[in-house]
Amino acid sequence: MIDLSKTIDLSTTYLGLKLKNPLVASSSPLCQEVANVRRIEDSGAAAVVLASMFEEQIELESDELDRFLTEGSELSPESITHFPELTHRVMGPEVYLAHIARCKQAVKIPVIASLNGTTKGGWVGYAKQMQQAGADAIELNVYYIPTDPDLSADSVERTYVDLVRAVKAEVRIPVAVKLGPYFSNMANMAKKLEAAGADGLVLFNRFYQPDFDLESLEVVPNLMLSTPYELLLRLHWIGMLYGNVKPDLALTGGAHSATDIVKAIMAGAKVVMMTSALLKRGISYLDTLSTELLVWLGEHEYDSIKQMQGSMSRNSVPQPRAFERANYMKVLSSYASR
Repeated sequence: MIDLSKTIDLSTTYLGLKLKNPLVASSSPLCQEVANVRRIEDSGAAAVVLASMFEEQIELESDELDRFLTEGSELSPESITHFPELTHRVMGPEVYLAHIARCKQAVKIPVIASLNGTTKGGWVGYAKQMQQAGADAIELNVYYIPTDPDLSADSVERTYVDLVRAVKAEVRIPVAVKLGPYFSNMANMAKKLEAAGADGLVLFNRFYQPDFDLESLEVVPNLMLSTPYELLLRLHWIGMLYGNVKPDLALTGGAHSATDIVKAIMAGAKVVMMTSALLKRGISYLDTLSTELLVWLGEHEYDSIKQMQGSMSRNSVPQPRAFERANYMKVLSSYASR
């Protein structure tokens, strides 16, 4: 039997990091234990994104806390009220930084730190500390829901851009931005983040929506794992952006199978990040995905991941308008046609 791992090249690059394959374990509670990070490496992941450090959960000095509460976040005073309720323990800065160092000692794959801040000073300060702790890159996990009716779309976008520019001015390691899809023009927003210095764009952060408890009349957290259907939005925008922006594109959300990974790479993603699939099937599922990916490429006569990179992006398909509204009515009528 032919060893496909020796004949098919799964290697890729992301944020300037050379990876053996496009499989990345994304930020989740699974990444809070060094033993799990070792298992993630042993199971075949090419990199790991550690669970996010949340600035607003960190115990600040009393004077800093008072100033923060009275003056408000530089992002928005209301931003801290819209984070999903955390269902796992939160690491303080010293513990988190030590975790980065221990993970770097324990594994050979790149270790990417994840930061979810609320103030510009917090974003920048903790990013610098993560770099000093040995992180190979930083993912800015921006979860921000503007609710002020007087806050313009331009102001919201400028917040993101200023944040990236500020962090990039202070750190030398690559910086990726994990953001949601809710912008007036995602393509334009991507170009702005590129101009600000972003090395990568992680598409997309999931929008956690609360539910109503009709008995207690309370708004309650509602966390559901992703489904393959969520892949479509990611494929659309990665396919639209590929070849039009310089930052590396990472797909996160909705990838659950080897064919999902193939679709993401064909759209233009450099890596595919997974959490829900691993929570459902276990860390060892990474090994299954790697094997199935090799089999798929072999059956379809691909020699490498790079060979199919972006082959289904907007710039590469025969009918690029299928990515746009011109195909809208055809989509609406397709179900009846079936």
